[in-house]
Amino acid sequence: MTLAIRPAAPEDGAAIWAILEPVIRAGETYAMDRDLSRGAALAYWLGPDRASFVAEAEGRVLGTYYLRANQAGGGAHVANCGYATHADARGRGIARAMAEHSFAEARARGFRAMQFNFVVSSNAPAVRLWLALGFETVGRVPEAFAHPALGLVDALVLYRRL
Repeated sequence: MTLAIRPAAPEDGAAIWAILEPVIRAGETYAMDRDLSRGAALAYWLGPDRASFVAEAEGRVLGTYYLRANQAGGGAHVANCGYATHADARGRGIARAMAEHSFAEARARGFRAMQFNFVVSSNAPAVRLWLALGFETVGRVPEAFAHPALGLVDALVLYRRL
């Protein structure tokens, strides 16, 4: 499989929603309203304050991520990202490829580090990947996320220099 990562285009909305909707509805990994509408989700993911990308193979969008400044002003040199992979494509290296692409893209845009503000601690595949890619856990917010099956779980703050 040859994976290409490119900037998201307006015509990618349906494919991005097909990835985001099950993630949002499950309510297990993102602190988003589980009833969020398609329009609101796409407005968030493709917002003007971020650069959004899609990962595709054989003409099919398999993943998406956004890149933005984590904070304004004095914190604008630290990037923040959100990633999602299509349920059918998980475990095939899509998230890792998007992460590596995002590191290069962030460096090219002048960011010096990357911070994830709210990684749900029970999201074991994501936590494993981020740690394997050099992130450090710099904070833990006890019981910050209401997981639909596990109850209250911690949220992690992860950081790495670029």
